[in-house]
Amino acid sequence: MNMKTLTFRSSLILILCTLLAVWAPPYPVHAENISITTHARAAALIDVESGRILYSSRGDEPMLIASLTKIMTAIVAIENGDLDSKVKVGKNAFAKEGSSLYLKQGEEMKLEDMLYGLMLRSGNDAATAIAEHVGGSEEGFVYLMNAKAEELGLIHTHFANPHGLDAEGHYSSANDLAVLTAYALHNPVFKEIVKTQEKTADNPYEKWDYKWANKNKMLRLYEGADGVKTGYTKKALRCLVSSATRNGQQLVAVTLNDGNDWNDHAALLNFGFNHYPLKTLIERGESISGYSFVTSKKFAYPLGQGEEARMITKLVLNGQPAASGGAEARSSFGLKGALVLQLGGKEIGRVPVYTPEQLPPEQSLYMKRYAPTGAAAYPADTWLQALGSALRALLQMGK
Repeated sequence: MNMKTLTFRSSLILILCTLLAVWAPPYPVHAENISITTHARAAALIDVESGRILYSSRGDEPMLIASLTKIMTAIVAIENGDLDSKVKVGKNAFAKEGSSLYLKQGEEMKLEDMLYGLMLRSGNDAATAIAEHVGGSEEGFVYLMNAKAEELGLIHTHFANPHGLDAEGHYSSANDLAVLTAYALHNPVFKEIVKTQEKTADNPYEKWDYKWANKNKMLRLYEGADGVKTGYTKKALRCLVSSATRNGQQLVAVTLNDGNDWNDHAALLNFGFNHYPLKTLIERGESISGYSFVTSKKFAYPLGQGEEARMITKLVLNGQPAASGGAEARSSFGLKGALVLQLGGKEIGRVPVYTPEQLPPEQSLYMKRYAPTGAAAYPADTWLQALGSALRALLQMGK
């Protein structure tokens, strides 16, 4: 090895060591925190409160999704239909192929009850009847489904029907389904339906009532499980979206084409609860130091080991960072600006700030737009691994 090569290598090692010192977290990130695999072709894990995707494998790959389609069917029907209205079973819904509630042609059932049959027993007849009732036709309802997908930014999703039977142009991805489900779980009606293990519905046409047991075994197998939907076709194979809540944190796991989904979902949910606990960073009504402002809402975010120390919070007034000295900005209705929270150079949320006397009531409507790609798991550990590999490669040079 000549002197020029030695000097070049020494300089690179010095630069890499400096970067390592700058980017290293305040305490070690354990290797077990990032070691998780599934048997699925695609998988995703999301925190419902924040929309942060905690794990993703082939998460943006468009795939067949079978009856996971009905997650979108349910939320579109809830948001656009009258739950007390009567759904009439037409000829298109009657005897629909695949899983069924065995509804009779001409039968009428309250929309809310039919939604339970849709989600607990995955009735394709119910899906078609609901679509025709709410959308005017199956095609009209599918238009609403795709409009909702566009609204939520689900760019790897397109629907061709409300039930999920395999069809050209009908697909979604693990990440998109995670985002959709997290959105839907903020709706109290949807949330109540998908956690129900058994439902009885009136049947005026027979001596017996409908009684539906939920097909989702996670509700019985996993502590804290509270949703969501199973799916299967011969082409899509086994598909599952599950949710669970522990210590005030709700997670959603998604697997597509997975022959061991019950065990994989338990592992995914355990991974999220163990390594990304939800932490409240801002409470509603907190005072802003140096300013006569208060925060308008609570903000919580799931953080991995070492991430809280790398959080950056900035006060932005009228689109500019606030200067020191407590200068206040002009704004209508008491809105003065926002606290912007960043992690790893990416914005993870913002909390509007107001004058105390004009603090508005808390908003109950949930319309969060998620950015799944902005939620990598343990980015610091990725840097460490890359730098370590580079150092090892350099040390091998010339041997």
